Amino acid sequence: MADLVKTPLSVLDPSPIIAGGSAELSLHNTLDLAKKAEKWGYKRFWLAEHHNWVGMASSASPVVIGRVASVTEKMRIGSGAMLLSHYSPLSVAEQFGTLEAFFPGRIDLGLGRAPGTDAYTAQVLRPRAAGEPEFAERLQELTAYLYGSGTSLANGSHTFHAIPGENSEVPIWLLGSGLYSAQLAGKLGLPFSFAGHFAPGNMMEALAVYREHFRPSEVLDKPYVLLSVQVVAADEEKEAQRLATSMYQKFLLLTRGQPAPLQPPVDSMETIWSEREREAVEEQLFTSLIGDPSGIKQQLAELIEKTEVDEIMAHTEIFDHQARLRSYEILAEAANY
Repeated sequence: MADLVKTPLSVLDPSPIIAGGSAELSLHNTLDLAKKAEKWGYKRFWLAEHHNWVGMASSASPVVIGRVASVTEKMRIGSGAMLLSHYSPLSVAEQFGTLEAFFPGRIDLGLGRAPGTDAYTAQVLRPRAAGEPEFAERLQELTAYLYGSGTSLANGSHTFHAIPGENSEVPIWLLGSGLYSAQLAGKLGLPFSFAGHFAPGNMMEALAVYREHFRPSEVLDKPYVLLSVQVVAADEEKEAQRLATSMYQKFLLLTRGQPAPLQPPVDSMETIWSEREREAVEEQLFTSLIGDPSGIKQQLAELIEKTEVDEIMAHTEIFDHQARLRSYEILAEAANY
């Protein structure tokens, strides 16, 4: 069985907005969760970035990162992921350089290349122009700001610097749900985080691609994989299964094109989804850890043994805040923290 003690646990939090709740309540719950997660021994706490999504409140993730860092002391706080396609590399370098200046040695910069929303919202966030740099080029420019001496115009007449941000110690992570980011992270020798909480079908292939293409760098001498998964834990198995119905309803509504605030749990999903819908939802969630303390411990060990990942990041959306806190506490106890 995998050695759970040596496998760090972390948190991926989208600041879920519940039905009947508000974004303000969700953000305050995020602060409460972060303080308790640090007490329970979690290594890092990342904020997910989504836009125009009625069920998530962490759209301005750098702002939330700074606030979370201000109420914690040791955990690394970061983005999961900062969607680089929407921003200029210089602005990202400046934002995370500023965060690092306030919280030295505690800030992570996780990058994603997906739009993080629907195509119309993505266009509002950043209208695309012909000839715009692709993700790899943006990443190269961002790296020059954070770790190099900035960038210059082609004729050398002007140089651009990230202030603050230059000569930064902020680590860059690549996040992904497919093979592109896995291969790029490997080639650049960067740590890689896989989105197993919504795209587990590509998981094993993506991890293999990352490890196969990995080249040692100044950042890493060997591959480092963080795997994010859905976790719903409770003191009783039946209660864990009931709490998980909020997660099922979220993914069901997404498959129907009807994103919504997180719904309260139900005793049964049978009258809510069709057989085809059930299969579609379960296909997105088959890596989920759901159960009581003993069940979570066993599932966690089996997942780590199967994937050989270096770190597990829990993504837990439970309607009741206190039940969500208890889920994270049970997971930490399962890993012998």
